[in-house]
Amino acid sequence: MASDSLSPRPLLLELFTEELPPKVLQALGQAFAEGARAVLDKQRLLAAGCGLQAYATPRRLALRLDAVLGQAPQQEYTEKLMPAKVGLDAAGAMTPALAKKLAAKGLGHLGAADLIRESDGKQDYLYARGVAEGATLQAGLQEALDAAIAGLPIPKVMRYQLADGVTSVKFVRPAHRLVALWGPDVVPVRALGLEAGRQTQGHRFMSAGAIDIETPLSYERQLEDQGKVIASFEARRDAIAAQLQEHEAALGATVGDDPEVAALLDEVTALVEHPTVYVGQFDPQFLAVPQECLILTMRLNQKYFPLFEPGTGRLTHRFLIVSNMQIDDPHNIVEGNQRVVRPRLADAQFFFDTDRKAPLSSRVQSLENIVYHNKLGTQLERVERVRRVARYIAEQLGADAQLAERSALLAKADLGTSMVAEFPELQGIMGAYYAAADGEPPEVVQALKGQYRIRLDTPVDAVSLPAAILFLAERAETLMGIWGIGLVPTGERDPYGLRRAALGLISAYEQLDAGGYLSGSHAARLALPELLAFTAATFDAHPIAAGTADEVQHFIYERYRNQLINDYDRNVVDAVLAVEPPLHQVLARVQACAGFARRPEAESLAAANKRITNLLKKAEGEIGKVDTARLAEPAEQALAQTIARLEPEAQAQFVRGDFAASLATLAQARDAVDAFFADIMVMAEDPAVRANRLALLAGLHGIMNQVADISRLAQ
Repeated sequence: MASDSLSPRPLLLELFTEELPPKVLQALGQAFAEGARAVLDKQRLLAAGCGLQAYATPRRLALRLDAVLGQAPQQEYTEKLMPAKVGLDAAGAMTPALAKKLAAKGLGHLGAADLIRESDGKQDYLYARGVAEGATLQAGLQEALDAAIAGLPIPKVMRYQLADGVTSVKFVRPAHRLVALWGPDVVPVRALGLEAGRQTQGHRFMSAGAIDIETPLSYERQLEDQGKVIASFEARRDAIAAQLQEHEAALGATVGDDPEVAALLDEVTALVEHPTVYVGQFDPQFLAVPQECLILTMRLNQKYFPLFEPGTGRLTHRFLIVSNMQIDDPHNIVEGNQRVVRPRLADAQFFFDTDRKAPLSSRVQSLENIVYHNKLGTQLERVERVRRVARYIAEQLGADAQLAERSALLAKADLGTSMVAEFPELQGIMGAYYAAADGEPPEVVQALKGQYRIRLDTPVDAVSLPAAILFLAERAETLMGIWGIGLVPTGERDPYGLRRAALGLISAYEQLDAGGYLSGSHAARLALPELLAFTAATFDAHPIAAGTADEVQHFIYERYRNQLINDYDRNVVDAVLAVEPPLHQVLARVQACAGFARRPEAESLAAANKRITNLLKKAEGEIGKVDTARLAEPAEQALAQTIARLEPEAQAQFVRGDFAASLATLAQARDAVDAFFADIMVMAEDPAVRANRLALLAGLHGIMNQVADISRLAQ
């Protein structure tokens, strides 16, 4: 290696192990590759433009770097040591302190004559300057390998003994081989009790035997040809996706495009080294069971891809199996998988049939045996709180309070069913099926089915109104209860999902408004402060901390702010939230303010508004009304006339919620405002004149800042 150390070659590093955890395999592969690359780069062992390829299979983590040096280039160094008066004695000889310092920095070969003496402006310091040899690949790769292993995001390590029967090491899974090649040469590094070589293993059953890797560039080809292993995680995923598409086309079906399909694709990619897709099927009689149960069973337990009818989305009795074996006659593989899945589907059918023998409403009382939180009581007590809040919301909106209460009463009843006990992910979904079977109103069924959604994303109508009420009531109760017992989210933890609950509550206000349910008096009656205050009162049996409503309201607005600044200018968002508008108006005001900020008048009016704000802060005593008789100067008379002309129109537009139009109307005041500040001394010596001018500006300030605090746009 040393004879050609400055000519870059590709580098391969592979750690061959027992089966790695599939859910974190891709992350482990990336972390292993990036961790090693970062150390080699820091040591200047990577040539310019060196590419990185990460590999991860169920039994290996590996990386290939395209251009790595055998030794890093020499590097000039300057080391600041210590004050000269400390490092040298009166005769100029080295003191013990300096000798110790040099030894600690690996510069013990230097003498006093080799050091440079320079002033830093206050005193003379001793410096060591020279040229250091670059790191060798062997030393650098050893450090990189150690760092890559130590930096892996391992969820849980295991301790195992090495072949000597005495030494033990800790790693995510037992490691059996280590490959380290620089070009065709082995780099003699070690890790986890293993010495590096060039030999690795292929597929557990399909490989021809141990594989001697020739060079890093032949790694993928040799593994695939000799070992029947596709080393690249991405290439395996693409191969599976292509085979799934072929079977979809052949069968006239689809695996769907929801996020669960993508997650399952990643998981099965981490389970196989040589993927082959086969078609299985089950007895069509199981299709009488709610398809969510069957889908969850196949995806979660068996890692199958259920097939659906295109267009309708109805589940078929076929599914796709991703096998780790490619054989000419897959009969046994397919039959084995079909035999395994049948009892699971039979269990789902049994749970469904058994659960329907008792009405859903009869299960409500059993919720008293399920603890929600030891400080907040049982699920039955929680249901009662949500029920009261739902009735309150319905009354404020003029909705059917009985439907709202019924939805809240049945919302958690399916927690006591056999199906939900087996598949907690089906909470709400099963409740909706059982409610429909019991003949509950369609609005109640829809409310139960949608209660666990993350957010509402369509305008509320008459049919979906009970669902929106339940959705809003649940999130209000969750926020107030969990926050009220001190379980406030932190930067790292939010175990009860309060951030998600806040965003869900915001979406409910948005979609209620979009559906026309927050117009007129309804908006005031369902204002956020009133809703939170009422919700707080429902915790009479389990009191929560005083001041919780105010804290939760601030939290909700802060979450809204964090969401909005992803799409809108931060100053615009802050300008709107500074006036604490009704929650359902925030988005419309932000959009209007964003449009106003693009107008040519905006900069001038924002600056003037900021100036007015500062002037009003300095005002002494209460600001009265404008006395038009005291407006002697043309500029102040013009401003008063402009305000009088624009205010009625702007106010009418504001009241009907046309915030963009209101701001556009007020933008017409720019010339009068500019002229006022150019010609008028607001803080006049005459107290009466000064007070009158401040009153004039206060009136302008009031109408300008109804939609948003315009002065914030000048920041």
